[in-house]
Amino acid sequence: MPLALQAGLWGLLSGSALLIGALAGWFLPMPRRLVAAIMAFGAGVLISALSFDLMDEAWSRGGVWPVAAGFFGGAAFFTLCNLLLGAWGARHRKRSDPELRKTHGQNNGAALALGALIDGIPESIVIGVSLLEGGAIGLVAVIAVFLSNLPEGLASAAGMKAEGKGAAFVFLLWGAIALAAGLAALGGYLAFEGVDPAAVAAVQAVAAGAILAMIVDTMVPEAFEGTQDYAGLIAVTGFLAAFLLSKLGG
Repeated sequence: MPLALQAGLWGLLSGSALLIGALAGWFLPMPRRLVAAIMAFGAGVLISALSFDLMDEAWSRGGVWPVAAGFFGGAAFFTLCNLLLGAWGARHRKRSDPELRKTHGQNNGAALALGALIDGIPESIVIGVSLLEGGAIGLVAVIAVFLSNLPEGLASAAGMKAEGKGAAFVFLLWGAIALAAGLAALGGYLAFEGVDPAAVAAVQAVAAGAILAMIVDTMVPEAFEGTQDYAGLIAVTGFLAAFLLSKLGG
C-alpha cells in the first residue's frame, strides 16, 4: 500500500475517535468524572508524545532555530485562533458541562466544527509527516491523538445533546471532522515528501507548539474540573504509559 494512503488511513483512524466518542456521549450515560479522567490521561499521553517523539525528531532534523521558532509560532497561532473562536462561540468546545456552555453562549455549530479542526489538523499532519522517513508510523503519536480526540467527542456530544441539537447534526459534524483528519494526514505526507529536513522540522515544531497550547487551553480545564486533585496523577499515568510505549517499542 502506498505510504501516502497509509498516512491517510492512520489519520482517519485517529480522527475516528471523535465519532466514537460522540456516539458514546450521545447514547451512554457517561459520568463527567470519567470523561474528565479520559481527558487528563489523553493530555498526559499527548505531552509525552510531543516531548519525546515530535520535538526530539524535529531537533534531530533541523536544529535549534527551526524548532524554537516553529514551536513558539505554533503556540502563538493556536492562541490567536482560540481567541477568535472564543469570540465566535467555541471557547469551551471540550467542556461537558451544559451550564458552562450555555453561560458562554456556546451554540455555534460552525464554530465548534472549526475549533475541532484547528485542534485536530496539527495532530493529523504530524501523523503524516511521521511516515516520511523509513515508512514506520509513529504509533505513540497515533495513540496520543486518538486518546485526545475521544474525550472531545464525548464532552461535545453530551453538551450538544443537552443544548437540544439533533443526533444527525452531531454525528455528521464529527464524521466530517474525522474524515478531515485523514485528509490532513494524507496532505501532511504529500506536502512534505522530499522537502528540506529543516522545513519539516519547523512544521513538526509548529504542530508541537499548537498541540501543547491546545492541551493547556482546552483539555486541562475540563480534566481538572472533573477530577480535581486527581487530574495530575491521571495525566502522569498517561505520560508514563506513552513514554514506556515509545522506549520499549523502539
